Amino acid sequence: MAASDIAAIHYEPGFPINELLNAVGARLRADAVRVGGTVQSNMAEAGSACSDMMLTELASGTRIDISQRLGPLAKGCRLDSGRLAEVGVLLDQGFSDDLELLILNKFGRAETEGHGLRPNFARAIEAGVPVLTAVRPPYDEAWQIFHGGLASALEPDIERVHAWCLRAVEHQRRTRGTATHT
Repeated sequence: MAASDIAAIHYEPGFPINELLNAVGARLRADAVRVGGTVQSNMAEAGSACSDMMLTELASGTRIDISQRLGPLAKGCRLDSGRLAEVGVLLDQGFSDDLELLILNKFGRAETEGHGLRPNFARAIEAGVPVLTAVRPPYDEAWQIFHGGLASALEPDIERVHAWCLRAVEHQRRTRGTATHT
C-alpha cells in the first residue's frame, strides 16, 4: 500500500464534515466505485442540545443509531460504544475482495482509545484497500501515531477529496490488475 492510499480530512469543530463525506460517497458511487464503510448523519432531538447520531453503512444502506439516551441534563459523550461495535461487525461482514475504497466517518475518541472502528481501519489497510476518514482536534496526535506517517492529510474540500479518492482507487485497480476507466 502506498502512503497516498490512506487519507484523513482534517477539519475544525463546526465544519459540516458529515455532509462532505456523504457527498463524496455519492460521487464515488456515481463513478462506479465499489465503496464501503460508514457515513454519519446527525438529527436534532427535541428538547436536547445534542443531536442523535446515525451511521449509514454504505454497501447495504443499513442505518444504525449510535446514540445513548442520557437525558436532557447529560454533558458527557452520547456515543453508544456497543452500537458502534455492532457497526464494526456489520462492516466486517460486508468486507469483500472487490471493495475499492473504505470510508470511515471519523477517527475519534473511541478509535483513539483503541475501540470503535479502529479494527476496521486496520483490516482495510492490511488488505490494501484505500481508506478515507476525517479527524479533528484533539485526535490529530492519536491519528498520527496510528498511521505512523503513512496517511495523506486532506483539506475539507470536496473536489480535492474526490480527486484523492479517484487516484487511490485507480492505484488499487492497477495493483490488482483490474484497471478500468472511471
